Amino acid sequence: MKHNSSDNIQDLQYFGEFGGVNPSISDSSTYTFISAKTMFDTFEGNTEGCYLYSRHSSPSNLYLGEALAALEGTETANVYASGMGAITSVILQLCDTGDELVSSRTIYGGTYAFMKNFLKKFNIGTSFVDITNIKLVEKAITSKTKMIYCEAVSNPLLEVADIKALSKLAKKHNIPLVVDNTFSPLSIAAGKLGADIVIHSLTKFINGTSDCVAGVVCGTADFCLRLKNVNSGAGMLLGSTLDSLRAASILKNLRTLHIRMKKHSENALYLAQNFEKDGLKVVYPGLKSHAGHTTFKTQMCSEYGYGGLLTIDVGSLEKANKFMELMQEKNLGYLAVSLGFYKTLFSAPGTSTSSEIPLEEQKEMGLSDGLIRFSIGLDNDIHRTYEMMKNCMEKLGILHKKTMSI
Repeated sequence: MKHNSSDNIQDLQYFGEFGGVNPSISDSSTYTFISAKTMFDTFEGNTEGCYLYSRHSSPSNLYLGEALAALEGTETANVYASGMGAITSVILQLCDTGDELVSSRTIYGGTYAFMKNFLKKFNIGTSFVDITNIKLVEKAITSKTKMIYCEAVSNPLLEVADIKALSKLAKKHNIPLVVDNTFSPLSIAAGKLGADIVIHSLTKFINGTSDCVAGVVCGTADFCLRLKNVNSGAGMLLGSTLDSLRAASILKNLRTLHIRMKKHSENALYLAQNFEKDGLKVVYPGLKSHAGHTTFKTQMCSEYGYGGLLTIDVGSLEKANKFMELMQEKNLGYLAVSLGFYKTLFSAPGTSTSSEIPLEEQKEMGLSDGLIRFSIGLDNDIHRTYEMMKNCMEKLGILHKKTMSI
Protein backbone atom coordinates (compact mmCIF):
# COMPACT_ATOMS: atom_id res chain seq x y z
CA MET A 1 0.00 0.00 0.00
CA LYS A 2 1.28 3.49 -0.90
CA HIS A 3 2.12 5.44 2.23
CA ASN A 4 3.64 8.92 2.18
CA SER A 5 4.46 11.72 4.59
CA SER A 6 0.98 13.25 4.55
CA ASP A 7 -0.41 9.90 5.70
CA ASN A 8 2.06 9.91 8.59
CA ILE A 9 0.80 13.34 9.65
CA GLN A 10 -2.85 12.33 9.22
CA ASP A 11 -2.34 9.26 11.41
CA LEU A 12 -1.20 11.39 14.35
CA GLN A 13 -4.15 12.05 16.68
CA TYR A 14 -3.93 13.93 19.94
CA PHE A 15 -6.86 14.33 22.32
CA GLY A 16 -6.99 17.62 24.15
CA GLU A 17 -6.91 17.72 27.93
CA PHE A 18 -10.72 17.73 28.03
CA GLY A 19 -11.29 15.52 25.00
CA GLY A 20 -10.89 18.28 22.42
CA VAL A 21 -10.07 17.32 18.83
CA ASN A 22 -7.11 19.70 19.01
CA PRO A 23 -4.46 19.16 21.70
CA SER A 24 -4.68 21.50 24.66
CA ILE A 25 -2.32 24.48 24.57
CA SER A 26 0.19 24.61 27.39
CA ASP A 27 0.08 28.26 28.43
CA SER A 28 2.89 28.03 31.00
CA SER A 29 6.53 29.02 30.99
CA THR A 30 7.45 26.74 33.91
CA TYR A 31 6.22 23.40 35.26
CA THR A 32 5.82 21.91 38.72
CA PHE A 33 7.39 18.69 40.03
CA ILE A 34 5.92 16.28 42.57
CA SER A 35 9.38 15.55 43.97
CA ALA A 36 12.64 17.48 44.18
CA LYS A 37 14.56 14.45 42.90
CA THR A 38 12.58 14.44 39.65
CA MET A 39 13.54 18.09 39.10
CA PHE A 40 17.19 17.22 39.67
CA ASP A 41 16.97 14.24 37.30
CA THR A 42 15.37 16.42 34.61
CA PHE A 43 18.19 18.96 34.85
CA GLU A 44 20.62 16.07 34.50
CA GLY A 45 18.76 14.90 31.39
CA ASN A 46 17.80 11.55 32.91
CA THR A 47 13.99 11.78 32.89
CA GLU A 48 11.85 11.62 29.76
CA GLY A 49 8.28 12.94 29.75
CA CYS A 50 8.82 15.67 32.34
CA TYR A 51 8.51 19.36 31.49
CA LEU A 52 10.97 21.71 33.09
CA TYR A 53 10.80 25.14 31.48
CA SER A 54 9.37 26.20 28.14
CA ARG A 55 12.77 27.14 26.74
CA HIS A 56 13.66 23.46 27.15
CA SER A 57 10.35 21.99 25.92
CA SER A 58 6.60 22.28 26.28
CA PRO A 59 3.69 19.97 25.41
CA SER A 60 2.54 22.21 22.53
CA ASN A 61 6.03 22.31 21.02
CA LEU A 62 6.43 18.56 21.38
CA TYR A 63 3.12 17.91 19.58
CA LEU A 64 4.29 20.04 16.66
CA GLY A 65 7.73 18.43 16.71
CA GLU A 66 6.21 14.93 16.49
CA ALA A 67 4.12 15.94 13.48
CA LEU A 68 7.13 17.44 11.70
CA ALA A 69 9.22 14.35 12.43
CA ALA A 70 6.44 12.33 10.78
CA LEU A 71 6.59 14.71 7.80
CA GLU A 72 10.31 14.08 7.28
CA GLY A 73 10.47 10.48 8.50
CA THR A 74 12.96 11.20 11.31
CA GLU A 75 12.96 9.93 14.89
CA THR A 76 12.01 13.28 16.39
CA ALA A 77 12.18 17.05 15.91
CA ASN A 78 12.77 20.27 17.87
CA VAL A 79 10.91 23.47 17.01
CA TYR A 80 12.38 26.97 17.20
CA ALA A 81 11.29 30.60 17.08
CA SER A 82 12.65 31.02 13.52
CA GLY A 83 14.26 29.14 10.67
CA MET A 84 17.52 30.93 11.43
CA GLY A 85 17.19 29.84 15.07
CA ALA A 86 17.08 26.25 13.82
CA ILE A 87 19.96 26.68 11.34
CA THR A 88 22.32 28.45 13.74
CA SER A 89 21.63 25.95 16.53
CA VAL A 90 22.53 23.01 14.28
CA ILE A 91 25.73 24.59 12.97
CA LEU A 92 26.99 25.65 16.40
CA GLN A 93 26.11 22.23 17.85
CA LEU A 94 28.13 20.41 15.17
CA CYS A 95 31.05 22.81 14.73
CA ASP A 96 33.71 23.92 17.22
CA THR A 97 36.45 26.54 16.91
CA GLY A 98 38.76 25.67 14.03
CA ASP A 99 36.23 23.42 12.28
CA GLU A 100 34.91 23.84 8.74
CA LEU A 101 31.73 23.13 6.83
CA VAL A 102 30.95 22.70 3.15
CA SER A 103 27.87 24.55 1.91
CA SER A 104 25.98 25.14 -1.28
CA ARG A 105 26.92 28.46 -2.87
CA THR A 106 23.27 29.35 -3.48
CA ILE A 107 21.45 29.49 -0.17
CA TYR A 108 19.20 31.91 1.69
CA GLY A 109 21.00 35.23 2.27
CA GLY A 110 20.66 35.06 6.05
CA THR A 111 22.26 31.59 6.12
CA TYR A 112 25.03 32.82 3.83
CA ALA A 113 25.72 35.83 6.07
CA PHE A 114 25.85 33.65 9.19
CA MET A 115 28.31 31.26 7.57
CA LYS A 116 30.45 33.85 5.79
CA ASN A 117 30.53 36.62 8.40
CA PHE A 118 29.32 35.56 11.83
CA LEU A 119 31.14 32.21 12.08
CA LYS A 120 34.45 34.09 11.74
CA LYS A 121 34.00 35.04 15.41
CA PHE A 122 34.48 31.35 16.23
CA ASN A 123 37.16 30.70 13.60
CA ILE A 124 34.77 28.35 11.79
CA GLY A 125 35.34 28.36 8.02
CA THR A 126 32.89 27.70 5.19
CA SER A 127 33.65 26.44 1.68
CA PHE A 128 30.89 27.52 -0.71
CA VAL A 129 30.59 25.18 -3.70
CA ASP A 130 28.28 24.26 -6.56
CA ILE A 131 26.27 21.62 -4.69
CA THR A 132 25.14 20.03 -7.97
CA ASN A 133 28.75 19.04 -8.73
CA ILE A 134 29.52 16.10 -6.40
CA LYS A 135 33.21 16.09 -7.37
CA LEU A 136 33.56 19.73 -6.30
CA VAL A 137 31.78 18.99 -3.03
CA GLU A 138 34.14 16.13 -2.24
CA LYS A 139 37.17 18.20 -3.20
CA ALA A 140 36.14 20.83 -0.62
CA ILE A 141 35.99 18.30 2.26
CA THR A 142 39.02 18.33 4.57
CA SER A 143 39.91 16.65 7.87
CA LYS A 144 38.35 19.68 9.60
CA THR A 145 34.99 19.42 7.81
CA LYS A 146 32.15 18.65 10.20
CA MET A 147 29.11 18.81 7.91
CA ILE A 148 27.74 19.23 4.38
CA TYR A 149 24.95 21.82 4.20
CA CYS A 150 22.55 22.46 1.34
CA GLU A 151 19.01 23.41 0.42
CA ALA A 152 16.98 20.70 -1.34
CA VAL A 153 15.86 23.41 -3.78
CA SER A 154 18.09 26.45 -3.46
CA ASN A 155 17.08 30.02 -2.73
CA PRO A 156 16.71 31.84 -5.09
CA LEU A 157 18.16 30.06 -8.15
CA LEU A 158 16.16 26.84 -7.60
CA GLU A 159 19.15 24.55 -8.05
CA VAL A 160 18.26 20.97 -7.08
CA ALA A 161 20.50 18.99 -4.74
CA ASP A 162 20.99 15.27 -5.34
CA ILE A 163 20.32 14.26 -1.75
CA LYS A 164 21.04 10.55 -2.26
CA ALA A 165 24.45 11.27 -3.80
CA LEU A 166 25.31 13.85 -1.13
CA SER A 167 24.22 11.42 1.60
CA LYS A 168 26.51 8.73 0.16
CA LEU A 169 29.39 11.23 0.11
CA ALA A 170 28.68 12.39 3.67
CA LYS A 171 28.65 8.81 4.95
CA LYS A 172 31.92 8.10 3.13
CA HIS A 173 33.57 10.91 5.10
CA ASN A 174 31.64 10.18 8.31
CA ILE A 175 30.03 13.61 8.50
CA PRO A 176 26.32 14.56 8.64
CA LEU A 177 24.35 15.88 5.69
CA VAL A 178 22.15 18.82 6.73
CA VAL A 179 19.36 19.76 4.31
CA ASP A 180 17.13 22.84 4.44
CA ASN A 181 13.90 21.59 2.85
CA THR A 182 11.89 24.82 3.20
CA PHE A 183 11.13 25.12 -0.54
CA SER A 184 9.90 21.57 -1.07
CA PRO A 185 7.93 20.05 1.85
CA LEU A 186 6.15 16.81 0.87
CA SER A 187 7.50 17.07 -2.70
CA ILE A 188 10.92 15.98 -1.44
CA ALA A 189 11.26 13.82 1.69
CA ALA A 190 14.86 14.74 2.47
CA GLY A 191 15.08 12.56 5.57
CA LYS A 192 13.97 9.47 3.68
CA LEU A 193 16.47 10.23 0.90
CA GLY A 194 19.41 10.15 3.31
CA ALA A 195 19.69 13.56 4.99
CA ASP A 196 20.83 13.17 8.61
CA ILE A 197 19.28 16.46 9.72
CA VAL A 198 16.42 18.28 7.99
CA ILE A 199 15.61 21.93 8.65
CA HIS A 200 12.53 23.94 7.69
CA SER A 201 11.55 27.53 8.08
CA LEU A 202 8.01 26.84 9.27
CA THR A 203 7.24 30.47 8.42
CA LYS A 204 6.80 29.49 4.77
CA PHE A 205 4.73 26.68 3.21
CA ILE A 206 4.26 24.60 6.36
CA ASN A 207 2.43 27.36 8.23
CA GLY A 208 1.14 28.90 5.01
CA THR A 209 -0.50 32.05 6.37
CA SER A 210 2.44 34.49 6.70
CA ASP A 211 1.48 35.35 10.27
CA CYS A 212 4.39 33.94 12.28
CA VAL A 213 8.10 33.10 12.25
CA ALA A 214 9.23 29.60 13.28
CA GLY A 215 11.66 26.81 12.44
CA VAL A 216 12.33 23.11 13.03
CA VAL A 217 15.22 20.66 13.22
CA CYS A 218 14.27 17.07 12.34
CA GLY A 219 16.79 14.36 13.22
CA THR A 220 17.71 11.52 15.54
CA ALA A 221 16.51 11.44 19.13
CA ASP A 222 20.14 11.62 20.26
CA PHE A 223 20.92 14.77 18.27
CA CYS A 224 17.70 16.55 19.23
CA LEU A 225 18.33 15.76 22.90
CA ARG A 226 21.86 17.15 22.56
CA LEU A 227 20.41 20.38 21.18
CA LYS A 228 18.21 20.64 24.30
CA ASN A 229 20.94 19.77 26.82
CA VAL A 230 20.85 22.35 29.63
CA ASN A 231 24.65 22.45 29.85
CA SER A 232 25.82 22.28 26.24
CA GLY A 233 22.81 22.36 23.90
CA ALA A 234 22.91 25.15 21.32
CA GLY A 235 19.12 25.07 20.98
CA MET A 236 18.65 25.42 24.74
CA LEU A 237 21.40 27.97 25.38
CA LEU A 238 20.84 30.24 22.39
CA GLY A 239 17.22 30.59 23.52
CA SER A 240 15.35 30.51 20.21
CA THR A 241 12.12 29.33 21.84
CA LEU A 242 8.86 28.95 19.92
CA ASP A 243 5.82 30.21 21.80
CA SER A 244 3.27 27.49 22.63
CA LEU A 245 0.37 29.44 21.13
CA ARG A 246 2.22 29.71 17.82
CA ALA A 247 3.16 26.03 17.91
CA ALA A 248 -0.52 25.11 18.28
CA SER A 249 -1.47 27.40 15.40
CA ILE A 250 1.19 25.95 13.07
CA LEU A 251 0.11 22.40 13.92
CA LYS A 252 -3.44 23.21 12.78
CA ASN A 253 -2.18 24.71 9.51
CA LEU A 254 0.11 21.73 8.91
CA ARG A 255 -3.00 19.56 8.52
CA THR A 256 -3.80 21.18 5.15
CA LEU A 257 -0.24 21.23 3.80
CA HIS A 258 -0.87 18.33 1.39
CA ILE A 259 -3.81 20.14 -0.23
CA ARG A 260 -1.98 23.46 -0.46
CA MET A 261 1.25 22.02 -1.90
CA LYS A 262 -0.64 20.32 -4.72
CA LYS A 263 -2.27 23.62 -5.69
CA HIS A 264 0.92 25.68 -5.33
CA SER A 265 2.72 23.21 -7.62
CA GLU A 266 -0.14 22.94 -10.13
CA ASN A 267 -0.33 26.73 -10.49
CA ALA A 268 3.44 27.23 -10.68
CA LEU A 269 3.82 24.58 -13.39
CA TYR A 270 1.02 26.14 -15.46
CA LEU A 271 2.61 29.59 -15.33
CA ALA A 272 6.13 28.29 -15.96
CA GLN A 273 5.09 26.28 -19.01
CA ASN A 274 3.11 29.13 -20.55
CA PHE A 275 5.67 31.86 -19.91
CA GLU A 276 8.40 29.64 -21.33
CA LYS A 277 6.28 29.20 -24.47
CA ASP A 278 6.01 33.00 -24.60
CA GLY A 279 9.82 33.16 -24.84
CA LEU A 280 10.60 34.32 -21.30
CA LYS A 281 13.63 33.14 -19.35
CA VAL A 282 11.83 30.97 -16.79
CA VAL A 283 13.45 28.70 -14.20
CA TYR A 284 11.24 26.03 -12.63
CA PRO A 285 12.21 22.47 -11.67
CA GLY A 286 9.13 21.11 -13.41
CA LEU A 287 10.37 22.30 -16.82
CA LYS A 288 12.48 19.91 -18.89
CA SER A 289 14.76 22.86 -19.63
CA HIS A 290 15.73 23.06 -15.93
CA ALA A 291 19.22 21.64 -15.27
CA GLY A 292 17.97 19.82 -12.18
CA HIS A 293 14.70 18.54 -13.64
CA THR A 294 15.77 14.89 -13.80
CA THR A 295 17.32 15.01 -10.32
CA PHE A 296 14.12 16.44 -8.87
CA LYS A 297 11.97 13.93 -10.73
CA THR A 298 13.96 10.92 -9.45
CA GLN A 299 13.62 11.96 -5.80
CA MET A 300 10.17 13.56 -5.69
CA CYS A 301 6.82 12.38 -4.41
CA SER A 302 5.05 13.00 -7.70
CA GLU A 303 1.56 13.81 -6.38
CA TYR A 304 2.87 17.03 -4.77
CA GLY A 305 4.56 18.33 -7.90
CA TYR A 306 7.65 20.47 -8.31
CA GLY A 307 6.85 23.13 -5.73
CA GLY A 308 5.48 26.65 -5.77
CA LEU A 309 8.64 28.65 -6.58
CA LEU A 310 9.71 29.90 -9.97
CA THR A 311 11.91 32.70 -11.28
CA ILE A 312 11.63 34.92 -14.35
CA ASP A 313 14.46 37.12 -15.60
CA VAL A 314 12.99 40.29 -17.13
CA GLY A 315 16.36 41.80 -18.09
CA SER A 316 16.96 44.62 -15.62
CA LEU A 317 16.23 45.71 -12.06
CA GLU A 318 14.27 48.71 -13.36
CA LYS A 319 11.94 46.47 -15.37
CA ALA A 320 11.67 44.01 -12.48
CA ASN A 321 10.64 46.75 -10.05
CA LYS A 322 8.08 48.28 -12.44
CA PHE A 323 6.62 44.87 -13.19
CA MET A 324 6.28 43.93 -9.51
CA GLU A 325 4.72 47.28 -8.63
CA LEU A 326 2.21 46.91 -11.46
CA MET A 327 1.31 43.34 -10.45
CA GLN A 328 0.66 44.51 -6.90
CA GLU A 329 -1.47 47.37 -8.21
CA LYS A 330 -3.53 44.84 -10.20
CA ASN A 331 -4.06 42.67 -7.08
CA LEU A 332 -1.98 39.81 -8.51
CA GLY A 333 -0.03 39.46 -5.29
CA TYR A 334 2.33 41.30 -2.99
CA LEU A 335 5.77 42.81 -3.49
CA ALA A 336 7.10 41.09 -0.41
CA VAL A 337 9.80 38.70 0.71
CA SER A 338 9.02 35.20 2.05
CA LEU A 339 6.95 32.48 0.40
CA GLY A 340 4.22 29.92 0.89
CA PHE A 341 1.34 32.41 1.28
CA TYR A 342 -2.12 31.94 -0.26
CA LYS A 343 -1.45 34.98 -2.46
CA THR A 344 1.50 35.15 -4.85
CA LEU A 345 4.56 36.90 -3.37
CA PHE A 346 7.34 38.34 -5.53
CA SER A 347 10.66 40.06 -4.97
CA ALA A 348 13.99 40.76 -6.68
CA PRO A 349 16.28 38.58 -4.54
CA GLY A 350 19.49 40.33 -5.56
CA THR A 351 18.34 43.42 -3.69
CA SER A 352 16.37 41.67 -0.94
CA THR A 353 16.64 38.09 0.36
CA SER A 354 20.06 37.53 -1.22
CA SER A 355 21.44 41.04 -0.74
CA GLU A 356 23.90 39.71 1.87
CA ILE A 357 25.78 37.99 -0.96
CA PRO A 358 28.36 40.36 -2.58
CA LEU A 359 27.49 41.52 -6.11
CA GLU A 360 30.48 39.82 -7.71
CA GLU A 361 29.45 36.51 -6.15
CA GLN A 362 25.84 37.04 -7.24
CA LYS A 363 27.04 37.45 -10.84
CA GLU A 364 29.31 34.41 -10.58
CA MET A 365 26.44 32.16 -9.51
CA GLY A 366 24.03 33.58 -12.11
CA LEU A 367 21.90 35.82 -9.89
CA SER A 368 21.08 38.70 -12.25
CA ASP A 369 19.58 42.14 -11.55
CA GLY A 370 16.42 41.35 -13.50
CA LEU A 371 15.63 38.09 -11.71
CA ILE A 372 12.25 37.97 -9.95
CA ARG A 373 11.45 35.18 -7.52
CA PHE A 374 7.77 34.18 -7.41
CA SER A 375 6.05 32.18 -4.71
CA ILE A 376 2.92 31.23 -6.60
CA GLY A 377 -0.32 31.39 -4.64
CA LEU A 378 -3.47 29.28 -4.47
CA ASP A 379 -5.38 31.10 -7.23
CA ASN A 380 -8.43 29.10 -8.30
CA ASP A 381 -8.38 30.34 -11.93
CA ILE A 382 -4.69 30.26 -12.80
CA HIS A 383 -5.39 30.94 -16.49
CA ARG A 384 -6.92 34.30 -15.50
CA THR A 385 -3.80 35.01 -13.42
CA TYR A 386 -1.59 34.14 -16.39
CA GLU A 387 -3.51 36.47 -18.72
CA MET A 388 -3.33 39.33 -16.20
CA MET A 389 0.42 38.84 -15.63
CA LYS A 390 0.98 38.66 -19.37
CA ASN A 391 -0.97 41.90 -19.84
CA CYS A 392 1.28 43.62 -17.29
CA MET A 393 4.36 42.35 -19.14
CA GLU A 394 3.05 43.59 -22.48
CA LYS A 395 2.25 47.00 -21.00
CA LEU A 396 5.87 47.34 -19.81
CA GLY A 397 7.46 45.91 -22.97
CA ILE A 398 8.75 42.76 -21.27
CA LEU A 399 6.58 40.77 -23.68
CA HIS A 400 5.35 42.00 -27.05
CA LYS A 401 1.82 41.43 -28.26
CA LYS A 402 1.57 38.94 -31.05
CA THR A 403 -0.30 40.32 -34.03
CA MET A 404 -2.72 38.05 -35.84
CA SER A 405 -1.66 37.25 -39.42
CA ILE A 406 -4.44 37.05 -42.03
